[in-house]
Amino acid sequence: MKSSESTPAAAATRSHWGLLIALMLPVGMATMNMSMFGVALPTVRDAFEVEADMTAWLLAAYSLPFVIFMPLYGKLGDSLGKARLFQSGIVFFFAGSVICVLAGSLPQLLIGRVLQGMGTAGYYPLCIAIIAERFPAGQRGRAMGTWSSVAPGAATLGPLLGGFAVDNFGWNYVFVPSLLIALIALWAAYLRVPSQRPIRGEGLQAFDWLGAALLGGALVFTIFYLSSRTVTGVEPLRDWRLLAAAVGLGLLFWRREGRIPRPLVNFSLYRRKNFGVASLAAGCRMVIMHTAMFLNVLFLTDVYGLDAIELGIFTTIFSGAIFATTQVGGQLSDRVHCRWLVGGSFAVMISALAGLALFPLPLLGAAALMLTQSLGGGVAMAALHRAAMEEIPTEESGSAAGLYSTARFGGGVVGATIAGVALQQALLFTPGPGEAYRLVFGGVAAISLASLAVAWRLER
Repeated sequence: MKSSESTPAAAATRSHWGLLIALMLPVGMATMNMSMFGVALPTVRDAFEVEADMTAWLLAAYSLPFVIFMPLYGKLGDSLGKARLFQSGIVFFFAGSVICVLAGSLPQLLIGRVLQGMGTAGYYPLCIAIIAERFPAGQRGRAMGTWSSVAPGAATLGPLLGGFAVDNFGWNYVFVPSLLIALIALWAAYLRVPSQRPIRGEGLQAFDWLGAALLGGALVFTIFYLSSRTVTGVEPLRDWRLLAAAVGLGLLFWRREGRIPRPLVNFSLYRRKNFGVASLAAGCRMVIMHTAMFLNVLFLTDVYGLDAIELGIFTTIFSGAIFATTQVGGQLSDRVHCRWLVGGSFAVMISALAGLALFPLPLLGAAALMLTQSLGGGVAMAALHRAAMEEIPTEESGSAAGLYSTARFGGGVVGATIAGVALQQALLFTPGPGEAYRLVFGGVAAISLASLAVAWRLER
């Protein structure tokens, strides 16, 4: 009798974890590709002879559409079905990877990166929403931690593959593995992530397309303002036309969202304290992490002279550290107050950045601090995911996950962009690259102290 009663539960458990594996595949694919491209970044920079602020655009071309399209995927997922849009994201990523493999010029590479970013926008919010919707509360923290760990896990493999591809074939080949994995991920999604709702045409008709355009425009002009030299030729933070456009579009978006019955952004979600605070904290975390990731690979190349394979080895170690602590953080998030997990994570990362700023270290010393950054960065991930989604109703899970992911990865776009601009300016006014990098590391550490106050406002 006991055996027969446990069979349905065991089958349900197998179904849940089969679903989780299908959700992990495209996220692992995108992360591995991103880590492989990170190793290739110095080579791509030199191949196209671009400066530090333009180098940041090689990351922003991926991250900006990623951030812009996440609210669209999330909102449309609530009406059209999360599974269908999840699968469409894989198709977009595949198309972008094909263009990147064949790219022979900087514009072609940027177009491919844009399509990759549009595709990845469907994975993160919809995965979080699907887990929150289909996993029971007692398993949700563990599921979030396991799903979150696939990104740093895949990133441990990507740098070595990337370094090997760059040194032996060329930077274009860092995109080749994504083509095969995308096909496998699409098949797994078809089998394991079935759609649970019919397509409703009124969902498309009632969608806030104008709001989406206004939000996208505001985000684009904000990044243009932060890195204006590569766009309009005006020094960063001085082209007031771009700032005016960003502010104007942002105000129009905010005004519109308060007046229509089905807005793109439901601002009432932010009345749930943990959702708003967790979204802001996730954005702060990504500012710190993406700034560090952007600076670290260039720092190791320009100051210590590492080649692509050596850079891949170090980056693999850092990614492995994030993988390990993400697993631990996922398990702790079911038992420990998220305030302590997130605040401790931020404190460790900020301390490591301060160490890189204050001390001219040998290679192994700098690498040890970068490893410390990575260990601290993984702890907070699952706790923030859970805190953000814990009080969200199922019918709004897609929208909420889209907004949360936009705040989270928007921090990454802003962080990398500002780091590129700051580095370019520091290189002009310091006697050598070592001093320039230390100046930027110090500035990031000082600004990031505000994130500790955000983490303290999280509630259980």
